[in-house]
Amino acid sequence: MKQKIWLFVLCGILLLAGIVGSILVLQRPDTSQVEIVQDGTVLYSFDLDSEEDQVIEVEYNGQVNRIEIRDHQIHVLEADCPDQVCVNMGWLRSAAPIVCLPNHLVIQFTEGSDSLDAVAG
Repeated sequence: MKQKIWLFVLCGILLLAGIVGSILVLQRPDTSQVEIVQDGTVLYSFDLDSEEDQVIEVEYNGQVNRIEIRDHQIHVLEADCPDQVCVNMGWLRSAAPIVCLPNHLVIQFTEGSDSLDAVAG
């Protein structure tokens, strides 16, 4: 009986550690620098804190992603891809990027040009 209790407590601790770890990993980075990348090439790079509201269209093989910047946030407004995963991901709020695999598009937070890696690299 004691083994079952300890097993239950251990599973509970592991579950709690996993939840806390996930929350810490998925928190929004301390930067407002965002990149729109397609096939490894940075198409756009800007600071959301100073960017005005706009819609950007990115084309790939005749298909278009419409990316909206509004109220210092960014998301995929519309996409010609069949699965619409990128649209359903919502606003970029965490370190996890918005990805449109059919159109080879990634929207992600990035370190500003004053970061140590950018200076050292």
